Amino acid sequence: MPALSRLSAFVLALAALVPAMAQKTPIRIVADLSDAPRKLYHAEVDLPVTSGPLTLTTPKWIPGHHMPSGPVNDITGVVFTANGQTLAWRRDDVDLYQYHLTIPKGVTTLHAHLDAIVTSRVTQKIAVLEWEKLLLYPAGIPVHEIAIEPAVKVPAGWGIGTALAPAGEGKYPVPEAGAVTRFQATNVEQLEDSPIISGQYFHEYELAKDVTPKHYIDVVSDEPEDAELRPALLAELNNLVREAGTLYGSHHYGVYHFLLTLSDVAGGEGLEHGQSSDNGVGEKGFSDAEHQSREADLLPHEFTHSWNGKYRRPAGLYQPDFATAQQGALLWVYEGMTQYWGNVLAARAGLATQQEFLDDLAMTAASLDTKSGRAWRSTEDTAIAASILRGGNPAWVNWRRSQDYYPEGQLVWLDADTQIRALTGGKKSLDDFVKIFLGKGGNTASLIVPYTFDEVVKDLNTVVAYDWAKFLDERINKINPRADVAGIERGGYKLVYKDKPLKGAGGRGGVDVWYSLGARVSGEGQVADVRWGGVADKAKLAPGDKILAVNDRTFSPDVLKKAVHDSKTVTTPIRLIVSNESFVRIVEVDYHDGERYPALERVEGKPALLDAIAAPLTKLEKVDEEKKDK
Repeated sequence: MPALSRLSAFVLALAALVPAMAQKTPIRIVADLSDAPRKLYHAEVDLPVTSGPLTLTTPKWIPGHHMPSGPVNDITGVVFTANGQTLAWRRDDVDLYQYHLTIPKGVTTLHAHLDAIVTSRVTQKIAVLEWEKLLLYPAGIPVHEIAIEPAVKVPAGWGIGTALAPAGEGKYPVPEAGAVTRFQATNVEQLEDSPIISGQYFHEYELAKDVTPKHYIDVVSDEPEDAELRPALLAELNNLVREAGTLYGSHHYGVYHFLLTLSDVAGGEGLEHGQSSDNGVGEKGFSDAEHQSREADLLPHEFTHSWNGKYRRPAGLYQPDFATAQQGALLWVYEGMTQYWGNVLAARAGLATQQEFLDDLAMTAASLDTKSGRAWRSTEDTAIAASILRGGNPAWVNWRRSQDYYPEGQLVWLDADTQIRALTGGKKSLDDFVKIFLGKGGNTASLIVPYTFDEVVKDLNTVVAYDWAKFLDERINKINPRADVAGIERGGYKLVYKDKPLKGAGGRGGVDVWYSLGARVSGEGQVADVRWGGVADKAKLAPGDKILAVNDRTFSPDVLKKAVHDSKTVTTPIRLIVSNESFVRIVEVDYHDGERYPALERVEGKPALLDAIAAPLTKLEKVDEEKKDK
């Protein structure tokens, strides 16, 4: 079926579903976050039932996680009652996410109580509710067909941020003790996609008030001053909303909320949702331009996912329930293209400087160019194997490869962007592609419209005729020992290595010797990874080693850095004393090329397409804070 026909059929089916849902008795759930400071959530759930066997389930495959990460192991205190009687239940022997019970005759409502042990995204002042922690619903039914009415209780005086529509008119009130905030009925698919943040120190800011639909950023923090966002940041977020709207040419939500937690305790997060995004950084993550430079692409990246990943999603990644395994083959589009646009939009909106945009490309290209696992593993396989590559031990990760579909996709889509610009004499670009690909159907509600590889190729050819199938196949499916730097070079720059690091680079407390010795070393001398085939590998340095001394001097980052710097004029190897477990040994690294740090260098005589790509499409708001190049 043609893509537009599939879209029409999907929208009609969804429209037909709305009255059908309205005729069904919805599940009712009250999530209680009052115990959040004690790392506990509670839920009271009322489910419409009929007599006989019933199987309930909790989510297993959470959209955006790319792995089976449902928190069933944290769900506890499960008790089912009906007509005042406790009902027995049994967990499924194979699918541990399922609960089996028998509903007595005459019972039409089943009540479930459950608790969740919450060990992340929660502090004494902050609570983040991802609904999968508390959801129970009938197994075997597409989740978009299951109606549900949500409500939440939070500690007295805590504010609430979410894209869920309030049951009444206006905004959510600041709750009093024991108060319940109710939301409009939705379905289980959309509820799982609509997290809540809550906190004692809560602020909501409306962004780009001239843009329809409305956009907000909701902020919670552990310290009251951190929730007061800088005027410069708010201006840049206004720019982001306008730049994204201009780039994508459509919206697929009725309202959008950036949800932002600022905490050194709650942990980092970046998770996309159709009408919101869940973003977590350190408490000072956006306190000034220097801190912001480390997080500049976070909000643009997750915002872009509203179009790419939520509205348009690879067919294999969209399943009718949260039980069926997701297939990751096209994650280099879902995540890789989002990685590209997240960095471009950060530069266009002023969240990052143009130099920071170039520096990020340099670091990405250099990291991939020294990824030894490229010799045996394709980018496609990192996407297909996403669920087994997430997290894990960093040892030899350069040989194993990780979630490289993110940065590989970033370079591939830069390559495609500059190729389109070259083929059309600058008249068209990847901007034209995303208006077609991500804007099918124009402005819509929060929908999911799947796509295939063939549709990606077809839409690229709509922009400009080219053998895009071969272009993508060569870069994604084939073994490529070197990184795809064609987009950088076509963009008027080249990847080089210098003896001075980029500002803001250097391992954040460690010592950057990856591009020289081929090792990742912490500030305490701990070796996290060794580059397969690099000089440190040849010297038999290994992940897990701890460097005690360098050239007979006690280890420090400066001592190791000096040894690398001096290697250009010293003929002897760098001598390391290392420990591992209870053993100590000597490692001699025969290296003599000095310090090496990646950078992009302008190639004169070539059009500066990278500069054009990072240039804003709209008139930017003037900020009150001077932003210096990093």
